[in-house]
Amino acid sequence: MVPTVMSMDMKLELVAVPVTDVDRAKDFYVRAGFVADHDHTVSEDVRFVQLTPPGSACSIALGKGLTEMAPGSLDNMQMVVPDADAARADLLERGVEASEVDEQPWGRFVFFADPDGNRWALQELPDWSVGAQTG
Repeated sequence: MVPTVMSMDMKLELVAVPVTDVDRAKDFYVRAGFVADHDHTVSEDVRFVQLTPPGSACSIALGKGLTEMAPGSLDNMQMVVPDADAARADLLERGVEASEVDEQPWGRFVFFADPDGNRWALQELPDWSVGAQTG
């Protein structure tokens, strides 16, 4: 007999971003518009910095002693934005290098990377997408 699995909500709340210099990374993400929620040194070996993109229910964590991933190894973290052109303009205004808007059938994309090379994509959903109406 196969056990019945209860369906439950699972909400992604936090993603560790591997960096070499916590202060430099924190400054970058704050400049990019993320909100600095916490910065706590737990011990000599552990520092926890939590930042949240505006409007997001999921945050990122930078720090010391948080992950074994190599700095810069996070690739293609993706966030949804209502307007790719406006998101790009905002990043550029904040001094963050960003790609031109990349038009694809499945959305419009802007790409950027943090100082360690962790790469991000901002996606404007296409009109036919169910989620486009809620962005």
